[in-house]
Amino acid sequence: MSKAFEGIRVVDTTHVLAGPFASYQMAVLGAEVIKVESPSDPDQARMQGSDRALNDIGMGTAFMAQASNKKTVALDLTSAEGREAMKRLIATADVFVENYRPGAFDELGLGYDELSKLNPKLIYCSISAFGSNGPRREQTAYDNVIQAFSGMMAMTGHGDGRPLKSGAPVVDYATGTSAAYAIATALFQRERNGGKGQFIDVSMLEVALILTSSHLTGLLWNGKHPEQKGNTFPFATIGCYQASDVPLMIGASNLVQQRRLWTALGREDMIKTDNNQRLDAHAEEAEVLRQIISTMSADYWEKFLQTRRIPAARIRRLEEAIADEQVACRQVLQQHTNSSSVVDGLTVPVAAFNLSDSPPQITLVPQPVGAQSVEILAELGYGQQEIEALRAAGVIN
Repeated sequence: MSKAFEGIRVVDTTHVLAGPFASYQMAVLGAEVIKVESPSDPDQARMQGSDRALNDIGMGTAFMAQASNKKTVALDLTSAEGREAMKRLIATADVFVENYRPGAFDELGLGYDELSKLNPKLIYCSISAFGSNGPRREQTAYDNVIQAFSGMMAMTGHGDGRPLKSGAPVVDYATGTSAAYAIATALFQRERNGGKGQFIDVSMLEVALILTSSHLTGLLWNGKHPEQKGNTFPFATIGCYQASDVPLMIGASNLVQQRRLWTALGREDMIKTDNNQRLDAHAEEAEVLRQIISTMSADYWEKFLQTRRIPAARIRRLEEAIADEQVACRQVLQQHTNSSSVVDGLTVPVAAFNLSDSPPQITLVPQPVGAQSVEILAELGYGQQEIEALRAAGVIN
């Protein structure tokens, strides 16, 4: 079967995480993604990650996590020659993705208005911290800054007033996912409206607000601000309790599940018939659960509760989570096997879903800066002498 995005060409000028992850999601589903970087100032994520030796050669794990299946071209877009090459490339593209300061590409003559004249079918996706309009449009930010600005950090913590960011860059990944979804939507719409492209404006701040939807809605309804609660939930039957060895998270959320929980624990007297009763009895229920859970290991309780259809899991470190046989059978992690590559054996996550006819798949290892520059320029009609002249001028590497 053909891949979902087979035949779709994506030109990706993004850097760091959110933008590259958006194009990566398309790449693992068959799109031809061409990553364009500056030959003198490539994606900063190349120099970041857990292996300093790889950072030194521009293949940091922070970069490689979302670099598979992408060709790379090095172009100096501050030069007239580099911009001309980019325009030739855009003329062949279906999608263009950038995540620089709003207006930066307009100043280069590579904004949506100009590129859509060159290629009316182009879907132009702009990802930025605060969006392409508004008083903060030119401000820049990363995941941690948006977590701070959006209110997400203020509501995260143990109630001691010290805000916490999420351990993973959730705003970046959610922004990349949102952008990929928006691009897929625009491609679908293009098929229905005669092939016309459009401009996509993705704001990291708005993604963060979407991630806090239930809290935001409550605040706007009755002014109740979401405060830090650590691992405590409105109902005591949802929460983290210390077992005899390590913590256990219980998720007996609804009335049926809380009935199952109290019945399984032999405490039918604690069963409630409505949620208001549960709210009022939080302190009492939490104390009962603390005493019971502390008597056995977290592994015991996880198996005990799960077999009775009560959601529960002991707290795991990442290395244990990915070693679980459930992860192995789902193929969310895939390994590159290319003995000629410096990153032979690299394992990366691909996508959080599967398609029965065209599953996500990695086929090309992450590439060094500009690895396909000559190949792509030749395809665009540049002769060997022209390519050598561009290299001599520093337009390509």
